[in-house]
Amino acid sequence: MDENLNQVDKKLNNLTPEQKQKILDDFEDFKSYLGKQVLRGEKLGLSEETLAKGAKFVAEHLAKNEDPQNSEQNLLQELWKVTQSDEEKTTLSTLLVRLVQQ
Repeated sequence: MDENLNQVDKKLNNLTPEQKQKILDDFEDFKSYLGKQVLRGEKLGLSEETLAKGAKFVAEHLAKNEDPQNSEQNLLQELWKVTQSDEEKTTLSTLLVRLVQQ
């Protein structure tokens, strides 16, 4: 795992259950949180590809460890489940990064 993904993993593991629940309760809160992390990565000079890798890592974590809290998260989880290749997961992750950059 490269250093950037180690940082993402560390950040996820450092969230308290209350912080995690607040982020997951509302899709706008989730987008805001992810947007802040993407902005932080951009300020560090990370490429869109690297940001997408981080989003992909988070998506894998959420798909394996968290139940969707709302219809938007349910849709994202269903889309994640039907991806058939790593390339499709990368594309979905890239689109998620672009969504929160707006």
